[in-house]
Amino acid sequence: MLVWRGRSCPRVEQRVEPPVVGDAADSGVSRFQSRPRDARTSHMVTLSPDLPKSAAAAAREISMNRITIALLFLLLFAATSFAKNEKSVKDENLLLQLEASFAADVAKHGHDAFLTYFAEDGVEIVDGGGINDKAAMRKQPPWPEGTTLTWTPVHAEMSASGDLGYTYGNYVYTAKNKEGRLAANYGKYTSIWKKQKDGQWKVVVDMGNSSPDPKTGK
Repeated sequence: MLVWRGRSCPRVEQRVEPPVVGDAADSGVSRFQSRPRDARTSHMVTLSPDLPKSAAAAAREISMNRITIALLFLLLFAATSFAKNEKSVKDENLLLQLEASFAADVAKHGHDAFLTYFAEDGVEIVDGGGINDKAAMRKQPPWPEGTTLTWTPVHAEMSASGDLGYTYGNYVYTAKNKEGRLAANYGKYTSIWKKQKDGQWKVVVDMGNSSPDPKTGK
């Protein structure tokens, strides 16, 4: 007990703080206080998770764009090919229809109908003979009674310009032989068609060559 001014007082123990040394003493900061983190302390660098996601999304978008462009090219190619094939079939059908009409008229009207399908500058290449222009063909006598000429095209093709085409196939020419009996003669033919200035199609070259009887080979 301490006596202070005639009165007893409890003894007060003075707490002595331990001395502060070093940087803490100079700065007036107790070592028991939290010290600020040194600016030189290494920090862990964390990459944002959005970055790789954005890169992946961009890569996917580029891939999709490339696939889309490739598909568009494929569709364009398919459409172009389809249009070309459709045009080719249409042109071939036109030539086949011309040949069918040509053959039907000749079957009915003979030599006269044959001439009407030739262009003015058209020619006929005679099997084993010469070349007849239209003027020479007009001088030919009418076909004898019983004479027929039929043919069947097996192929037709049109030029890219759409104004020239050809067909070829087989023909059967029936006429009286030396004994006066009708005999069939077989052969192959080629006709070249050309679109005229007035839009009509005419034969400009017609040629044929005889061949054996397909049944007997003679």
